[in-house]
Amino acid sequence: MRFAFDKMHGLGNDFVVIDARGRDVPITAARARAIADRQTGIGCDQLILLESADGADLRMRIFNADGGEVEQCGNALRCVAQLTGARRIDTAGGLVKAGADEAGITIDMGAPRFGWEDIPLAYALDTASLPVGWDGLEQGAAVNVGNPHIVFFVPRLEAIDIERLGPTIEHDPLFPERVNVNIAEVTGPASLTLRVWERGAGLTRACGTGACATAVAAIRRGLVQWPVTVSLPGGDLRVDWAPGESIRMTGPAAHVFSGEAELEAFG
Repeated sequence: MRFAFDKMHGLGNDFVVIDARGRDVPITAARARAIADRQTGIGCDQLILLESADGADLRMRIFNADGGEVEQCGNALRCVAQLTGARRIDTAGGLVKAGADEAGITIDMGAPRFGWEDIPLAYALDTASLPVGWDGLEQGAAVNVGNPHIVFFVPRLEAIDIERLGPTIEHDPLFPERVNVNIAEVTGPASLTLRVWERGAGLTRACGTGACATAVAAIRRGLVQWPVTVSLPGGDLRVDWAPGESIRMTGPAAHVFSGEAELEAFG
């Protein structure tokens, strides 16, 4: 069978979006990996499958490049909101609201969660400052923003080898569902520079949920004030959050091209 798709990106974090509303487009882990492959497939960080939903405009399913299905993706939410006009999007991480204005696409990500069992961790620890470390990365903050994140603040971002440490931390037994790894440098009273090792996808040019988790962790520690500008290799996101409230993330989304392919070509 042939399927139509749209290639999109949010600050360089790129997606293949398949609208499966009204038709069955069966996606397995192996098929998602094949579509995401940049040499033999279409190529993307994540495959996004859109389905019909009750109580929302649509349901968004997210498959990382390794084929694993995950709960949430902030950059993909902005892309889907722009592509479809959806304003209520159901995800495995919860119902998300979207809006658009001259500043870009704004996503209401809901309230962050900080309980050790919400991350989840393998055992009870203080998620505001984890008493564990990896090669000098210490006092990480754990935050769930629809998916699990650990955030480290360092004096010089370029001094950290995230490509070496990222997979080690992602797969540490402390994180039974693995974890997204964020390393940030505070660059001003309301600004951060961030790099993210994304669970199941590796080093990415941008991570919307990572920007949200990092901004929340920085605000909790009193390192920055809100709204926070989070600078990633692909560009900037604005994150607004006050304790007890929902996170609001604003940034761009871009449509690259539309195409068609044979599903059987991917297994």
